[in-house]
This record gives sequence, structure tokens and C-alpha cells, in this order.
Amino acid sequence: MNRLARVVLWMAGALLSFSAMAVSIRMLASRLNIFEILSIRSGTGLLIILALLAVRRDLRPLVRPRRMSLNLLRNVVHFGAQYCWAMALTLLPFATVFALEFTSPAWTALLAVWLLSERLTPSRIGAVILGLIGVAIILRPGLVVFNPAVLLVLLAAVGFAMVFIATKMLTATEPSIAIVFWMAAIQLPLGLAGSDPLFPFKLGWWDIPAVLGLGIGGTTSHYCLSNAFRAGDATLVVPLDFLRVPVIALMGWAFFAEPLDIWVFVGGFVIMAGLFWNLQAEANSRVRVLNT
Repeated sequence: MNRLARVVLWMAGALLSFSAMAVSIRMLASRLNIFEILSIRSGTGLLIILALLAVRRDLRPLVRPRRMSLNLLRNVVHFGAQYCWAMALTLLPFATVFALEFTSPAWTALLAVWLLSERLTPSRIGAVILGLIGVAIILRPGLVVFNPAVLLVLLAAVGFAMVFIATKMLTATEPSIAIVFWMAAIQLPLGLAGSDPLFPFKLGWWDIPAVLGLGIGGTTSHYCLSNAFRAGDATLVVPLDFLRVPVIALMGWAFFAEPLDIWVFVGGFVIMAGLFWNLQAEANSRVRVLNT
């Protein structure tokens, strides 16, 4: 029960962080371009880590530059995926973006076969197929007018899958704080390259909550999610992570009068069913290996 409580609390923090970040992006998009918005996120994250390093000198050796070619590749791809995701948030209902984003684990399973030489098991194949069925349910081709912006979300999902694989490769030798530090340090110049040097002056005092929501939410979201996975099995965390879809749908309805589309929930549930099936199958496989 204590472990379950920790998972639920960390996931509550992750859900609030992701939702705050999405709402903040939508609110800032009327005054800032996507490069400027991503600069705020990376800049805030970098300031938080630098403040931590100033207090904890023992952490400083951990962020020395190592495996920089992989770090650079990971963060260039991540920046591009974030750009597509943030742009989609300004063009599509929140729930649609979040539901389609859940196809990332399916793309990860396919890319891992090619990049990491992992096996494509029946459950992984099933997760990919159910993911595609879920996408079809959400988009309903031929029944509703196709919005090209959904391609941005799917492109972002593939990019996030590549980032997951690069992160897995980095975690074999690098501590988490180093990965997060170089993420902010590399992505901040990328954001500033497409920004107006005077873009902070476009903001007013009324934008402070959105700026804080973007900067803090962008940092705490992954921290809370990582701690949730550390506190409990993925088979428990991932279904709770799916609560992002109804939570953000309610946020979109409350803040931006977005309609609640039942088919987004149905399609998202099908995608999540495939992910849960694969997680459960792999967990059972590990148990069998340990028992033998």
C-alpha cells in the first residue's frame, strides 16, 4: 500500500505538471513563437540544475562532458519532437495530442529492433497493431475532415521514441542529472537560434503564471514520472499515466471550451490496452526467466 501511495502521488505530480505545461504553451503562443516558448522551458530547467549544482558540489563531477555525440544527437531529435508537439498543442484539442502521443512506446518497440537488436515479440507486435487501430479510431479517416496537424503529433511521437532509445543507451553509463543538464544546455541555444533576442519584453506581468507553469512543469513532469517508475512497476505506472488524456481533456474544456470527444478516449484506451498487454507479457517473461 505504501508503494502504491508513492506511485499515485508521483503520478499526480506528473499529471499536473504535463497539464500545466500544455495550458501554458497554449496561453503563451499568442505572443511568442515555438522557439521562444521552448527557450523558456530549457532556460528554466538549466537555471534549476545550476542552482542545484551550486548547492551540491558533490554533483558537479557527474555533469562533465561525456558521450557528447550521443547527447547531441538525442537532444537535436528531442528538440525537433518538442517543436512538433508544442505546435500541435496550438492547433489541435489537447486530448487528441496527448492520446496520439501515447503511440511513442509502439514506435520505440519497432525502432529498438533495428537500433538495439531487440526481439519483436508477439506482444510488441500487438502493441503496434493496437496503437495503429487506436490512431484510426481517433482520426476516423473518411468520417471526419482530416487535420494535417495530426501529422505533427505522430512525427513528435516517432521522435520521442528515438529519444527513449538514446536515453536508454545513455543511462548505461551516465547519471540522470547529467542527461537532464545536457538536455537543457544543448536545447537552450537551439531555441534561442529561432527567437527574437528581445522576446522576454513581449511578455507582461499577467504571463508570469504561464511562464512558471511552462518552466517548472517542464522540469518536474519528467522528474515525477521517473520517480513513479522507481517506486513501482511499469505495469502500474503506465495505466495511471493514461489519466493524462481525461485530465488534459477537462483542462481544455475548462480553459479553452474544447469539446469532449468520446472517440479520442476510445482510441486512447485501445492504444493503452496494447501498451499494457506488452508490459504485462514482458513482466511475465522476466518472472519465468528468474524462476528457471
